[in-house]
Amino acid sequence: MTGKVPSFSPGSTLSSALPGYVTLCLALQVHRLVSVQFTVTGPDLPITASLGSEAILSCHLSPRISAENMEVRWFRSQFSAIVHLYRGGQDQYGQQMPEYRGRTELLKDNITNGSVSLRIHDIRPSDDGQYKCFFKSSMSYEEALLELQVAGLGSAPAISVEGHQDRGIRVVCRSAGWYPQPEAQWRALQGQLLPSASENISPEANGLFQTEIAIVLTEESSQKVSCCVRNPRLNQERESQISIAELFFPRVSPWMVALGVILALLAVLIPLATYCFWRQHRAKDRLQAELRWRRAQIYSVDVTLDPDTANPWLVLSEDRKRVRLGDTRQDLPDNPERFDPFPCVLGAEGFAGGRRYWEVEVGDKTRWDLGVCRESVSRKGQVTATPLDGFWILWLGNGGYQACTSPSTPLPVSVRPSRVGIFVDYEAGEVSFYNVTDRSHLFTFTGTFSGTLRPYFYPGLNAGGTNAAPLIICLVPAQAGGNLSP
Repeated sequence: MTGKVPSFSPGSTLSSALPGYVTLCLALQVHRLVSVQFTVTGPDLPITASLGSEAILSCHLSPRISAENMEVRWFRSQFSAIVHLYRGGQDQYGQQMPEYRGRTELLKDNITNGSVSLRIHDIRPSDDGQYKCFFKSSMSYEEALLELQVAGLGSAPAISVEGHQDRGIRVVCRSAGWYPQPEAQWRALQGQLLPSASENISPEANGLFQTEIAIVLTEESSQKVSCCVRNPRLNQERESQISIAELFFPRVSPWMVALGVILALLAVLIPLATYCFWRQHRAKDRLQAELRWRRAQIYSVDVTLDPDTANPWLVLSEDRKRVRLGDTRQDLPDNPERFDPFPCVLGAEGFAGGRRYWEVEVGDKTRWDLGVCRESVSRKGQVTATPLDGFWILWLGNGGYQACTSPSTPLPVSVRPSRVGIFVDYEAGEVSFYNVTDRSHLFTFTGTFSGTLRPYFYPGLNAGGTNAAPLIICLVPAQAGGNLSP
């Protein structure tokens, strides 16, 4: 049996395999290009947030690929109007609009699944409107449009009687602090709408709205009415009622008119007398508060800052009398005395007895903490600043002043303090705060102290959300001496 060995040609084999190889390369290239394409999706409905609260704006990629190495940008009407920027694996604040500095936080828990959320703190009227979330990879970019609707519930309507008009009584209802523009109307007690004599809605200086609506009531019309002011976004309203007796309406009988005048005078004189009594009592309280403040100043001491306790984000002056929140984190030793991550610093000298007083210039800053704490307080991780945890602190935040009790105590402040005085009476267990600007008393903690106490400072932010202005430990007029030795 004989056979013939088949011939083999390398050239012919390569020619037959070339089309398949090209097809495979094209398929892999198309697959690679398709794999990097994505879309960005946001919420279908507008997001509603109340004034002073926070809002969370969420976006995610489809398919759910990781955005950890992408650029994620939130902006308003223009690409350069940056609300928040994430690039190179970290947040970038250098190009952020001033009005959002210190108020934004990118939530990155699910960033590897292509989902990120922007949290905006201390919501303001100017935050209302459209936002865009923008994702950019090395091969592609996409964006989505979101809408944030800001809403604020204003004050309870204040109703006043403003005299006679058209054989009736003119009644005016006023309310302020609304956002957006509210809807105001008069209603009879049975719920029927009543025509108003005039209506005016006007903006306030802070971007909110106030409304004024009037009605003329006659003997023939409803004498018991309510004024309702409604926020259309929140679908909530505030309501006040008024009832006018028949004798107040114009009558032919002179004695009825005289009686009405007398009652009207009494209605004015009684509140006026009450107001005068209140003013006198308030003046007495203010005088006593000023005397206590003057006595506290006798114990003024020289306080300096301890750099070994300062958080790496804080910048201290050479004389250790000023501290501000910096733009970058400093490379400092992580010693046990240093606060981290909370950006605060302690006074250099501690005390375990006696009386001490010092003053701090806060200027027009919109966020700060001041007070004292135990030397032994926890300085690493999350810090809870209450007396039970060794902190006796007063703070300004979200436009209001509060004492850090548990729960916190809001403080009514009529004159914004540009300088705050702190007085500690160790044996009496008291930490008192004074508004040096108008010489008034702000708040006093009472309790029992143990161990060494040290002054406490958190510089926070300035007006407009910037970091530049510091807290300044001031020189107190030399009325008497004191020292910080234990």
